[in-house]
Amino acid sequence: MSAAFTTRVLDVATGSRERVMDLTRDCEAFLREVATGRDGLLNIFVPHATAGVAILETGAGSDDDLLAALRTLLPADDRWRHRHGSPGHGRDHVLPAFVPPHATLPVVGGRLELGTWQSVCLVDTNRDNPDRQVRLSFLG
Repeated sequence: MSAAFTTRVLDVATGSRERVMDLTRDCEAFLREVATGRDGLLNIFVPHATAGVAILETGAGSDDDLLAALRTLLPADDRWRHRHGSPGHGRDHVLPAFVPPHATLPVVGGRLELGTWQSVCLVDTNRDNPDRQVRLSFLG
């Protein structure tokens, strides 16, 4: 059986505040359409210098805890050399070193193999750019 590669870009509006946005349903919908019961890999990639992809629990406070931790590690103040945009925007350009702009996840039988409480999330701390793209790619 030969491997097939399929990719799609999602346009995502994150708004004008820091945000953890759950993309799990989008990933599952994409796989229902393209994986058709096959095993493979799903790659999620954010082609932005100020956003990342995280696998974490949402809805129970972990998403807010992540943003709070990022505010502690990467304060939005004037310490950053990268200074264009809103005050403290330079920290947004450091974010991908802590929350990488990609994740690759197993797909088994056409379904995303996440743990019980895991979700695929876009992490965006950049209030200056509310329009994001997320590339989903399936190889299987």
